[in-house]
Amino acid sequence: MDSEALLAVTPEELAQALLLRRQVLKEELPNVIRTLEAEEEALEPRMQRIVGSHQDSNERVAQLKEKRNSAQKEAGSILKSVRQARDSLAESGKMVNLDPDWKKEKLLDELEQIEHSIQTSALDHKSERKLLDRRKKLLEQNESWLKSRRDSNPEMASFIDSRTKMNGLYKEADKAHRSMLEIVEKAQPMYEKKVALNADLREIRRQLDRARELLSQSDRAIAHWERRLKDGFGDIGGGFPDLMAANKRVSDGGRSSFARNPKEKRSKGNDGGEKE
Repeated sequence: MDSEALLAVTPEELAQALLLRRQVLKEELPNVIRTLEAEEEALEPRMQRIVGSHQDSNERVAQLKEKRNSAQKEAGSILKSVRQARDSLAESGKMVNLDPDWKKEKLLDELEQIEHSIQTSALDHKSERKLLDRRKKLLEQNESWLKSRRDSNPEMASFIDSRTKMNGLYKEADKAHRSMLEIVEKAQPMYEKKVALNADLREIRRQLDRARELLSQSDRAIAHWERRLKDGFGDIGGGFPDLMAANKRVSDGGRSSFARNPKEKRSKGNDGGEKE
């Protein structure tokens, strides 16, 4: 509707349209509310199930993380004592029969580097798996070396036992870490579904609240416009002010309610600043 057609609408026609709208709403809103309530009732169990499943996943991840951290912490402690024992054995000459590839004990340094990267770097799952695969390969190589060294160097039994325990702890930590990654990856679609369901449920509840509010106002609104159509649009008392006051003011040459106060009008320069 253009401005001329809008201005041509009489107060009676506008009031009649508003009354009709409120009457239609009163008839239709109960069905709208029942439909929204049914949708809410259908979504709530799904939301509860997925929230429960996601919480279970988080709890399993927390348990695995605690297990991983505990094993890594113990392995790290043994790593320090193994390094000291290695240095002591090397100084005493009891490691002279080490294979050339292991003489400098590069394994310990690499294990420390991997552990540092896992603990301090913000890595994606692919990068984390690469580090775990690298540590697994190092530990497998070391186990083979440990077995041959133990057979040929009985005096190194304590050193080798510590190394074996350290390897086992790192393997335990890595197994827990891999399980964590698998659970997190599987839980991601579940989390996204939970977010989507929560948004749908929130929107349904918003519409439901609005529909209930409109229904609660229906009788009062209908009575209001019936009274206006009966007694007019002026000040009729009892909380019914003059609806035509602005119209009369404009007709008499006054400003409309949309006109700006002259005191608020300021001319602005090109740079957006106000001119005095």
